[in-house]
Amino acid sequence: MPGGSVWVLVLALALPSNGQQHLEEAKRIMTTTPVIDGHNDLPWQLLQKFNNQLMLPAANLTLLNDTHTNIPKLRQGHVGGQFWSVYVPCETQNKDAVKRTLEQMDVVQRMCDLYPDTFACVTDSNGVREAFRSGKVASLIGVEGGHSIDSSLGILRTLYRLGARYMTLTHSCNTPWADNWLVDTKEEKPVHHGLSPFGKRVVEEMNRLGMIVDLAHVSVDTMKVVLNISKAPVIFSHSSAYSICPHRRNVPDDVLRLVASTGSLVMVNFYNAYVTCSGTATLSDVADHMDYVKKVAGAKAVGFGGDYDGVPGVPTGLEDVSKYPALVAELLARNWTEEEVKWALAENLLRVFSKVEEVKKSLQGTAALEMPIAFEELEGTCRTSYGYSKGAGTARAPSAALALPLALLLSVLR
Repeated sequence: MPGGSVWVLVLALALPSNGQQHLEEAKRIMTTTPVIDGHNDLPWQLLQKFNNQLMLPAANLTLLNDTHTNIPKLRQGHVGGQFWSVYVPCETQNKDAVKRTLEQMDVVQRMCDLYPDTFACVTDSNGVREAFRSGKVASLIGVEGGHSIDSSLGILRTLYRLGARYMTLTHSCNTPWADNWLVDTKEEKPVHHGLSPFGKRVVEEMNRLGMIVDLAHVSVDTMKVVLNISKAPVIFSHSSAYSICPHRRNVPDDVLRLVASTGSLVMVNFYNAYVTCSGTATLSDVADHMDYVKKVAGAKAVGFGGDYDGVPGVPTGLEDVSKYPALVAELLARNWTEEEVKWALAENLLRVFSKVEEVKKSLQGTAALEMPIAFEELEGTCRTSYGYSKGAGTARAPSAALALPLALLLSVLR
């Protein structure tokens, strides 16, 4: 080999590959702008594996190794913010959904108590930024499924006060007030064609409270109704692009255009079935979805919504939460700018969150909505009807037997 060729070979071996350069660049960017992921089901795994007993030795989040998520993997993945899903299955609807949801919220809060050096439970956008500065994982609560409020605005408000900062309007079942994605398949028929009047009140109350509306899992009609009535931008916490993979859990182009016009956000899901509509996928396939959302809705409409620990199959190259830098490196290789990458990592979500908070502030003088759902719209047999009369949604008038004694009492008090 001629001498010059030897030196070219030595130089080539000494320089990092483009892939390595992109990975190093990704990690540099994520040091100051870590990823905020829209959806992680670790709390569900803690219920399934340990019945929420976090003090069991096997439940140690530093050593846990049969999940997509543990503390070392979060550190490796430069995760700076996580919406932890407080998921309870559809089979809890009209049964113990509220109880189960409260227990899962408690698990997230106890994670923060048990691992204060790693997790900081926060409830606003400033808290997320403060967690970034302190090197902790900003831990937020996302309620996955409107059945968790049991069709009660009072429960919605209570969950907000306890720390919930988004609610997915449905899971894979209709609620008495909203249609889920399965109505866009042959498996179920539309009931509300989006939202019932009570469902619209739920969205209005979420805007007033400052709770982010999440449209993952809802029907296309529900997506469109909400995007047209919400006073604040919304998110899809873990959904991908329908034009890349035509699964009904994904977001079609006309909805992506509404996402763009409302300043909303699609946090791209990593589940193989939603990425390639098959059992296998790669990191590159996920990047295709991010590219597509960016092309149709703009770079300010893209985020990360891994769905880790909630799905049975994730792409090669994205095996667990430690792999986010590899996906960022792929975006850089596809000529995403550093600014665009930072938007997708965290700034887009923080912008939406801040706007939701601004809308809340603008509605501070607005009273809480009080009109309940009509009793006949509720489902399930284990219900009492206190407060309802035969006219749906109205309070019972005093009975005739009580009216006279009440009048006499008032005359005495006068």
